[in-house]
Formats: sequence, C-alpha cells, structure tokens
Amino acid sequence: MKVAILVREETMKRCTGKGCLNAFFQKKDAFAGYKDDVELITFSHADGDIDHKIETMIKNGVDVVHLSTCMRGKAANYEVLAKRLSEHFDVVGYTHGSEEGKGQKTIIIKKAAK
Repeated sequence: MKVAILVREETMKRCTGKGCLNAFFQKKDAFAGYKDDVELITFSHADGDIDHKIETMIKNGVDVVHLSTCMRGKAANYEVLAKRLSEHFDVVGYTHGSEEGKGQKTIIIKKAAK
C-alpha cells in the first residue's frame, strides 16, 4: 500500500509534521488499519500545481491520499480537494487525532469508479 499525506501550506510554515508522521510510523489514528506493507511516498502541502502533484503520485503508484488533520480543520477547499483526489485515489480526510472532526466531518472516499 502506497500512501501520500497532503498538508495545509499555511500550517507547514510553522508545523514540523510530527503529528502526521508519528501517526503514520506508529500506525495509529488514521493509519491504524494498515499492515506492514505500507509505504509513505509523498509528504507535501496541497497548494501549488495540484494537477502536477496528482500526476506524480499516480506515476509513483500512490493508492491512498490522507489529507492532514489541519486540512480538515482549516482548509476552505477540504471537501473540493477530497473529491478531486478521489478521481484517482482513495482519500482519508485526516491523519492524527480523532476521526471525528470538531468543525467539519471527516471525509473518507473510495476511489471513483471509471
């Protein structure tokens, strides 16, 4: 299983990524169901040329994109981005902490059928 984590660019200016990365490497919170064959392919912010990022993730065989918990809590485009990504990947709309969001519900979408 190949995983990408996309975070909010504004948050990355002050965040070390510790919460997302700890959850991934310790297989807890959003990553609790993953087996030993999970590989982190991308850890990037979601701004910029998203189409290029999607193409690169496809080329690198990404199966699942996790939108960081900060995306769920603060990104105005959270739902739109999740739907766009689900055209190519399964999408899990958080990384660490509770699956239940405080402001927005967590989006979990299986890749859209073609």
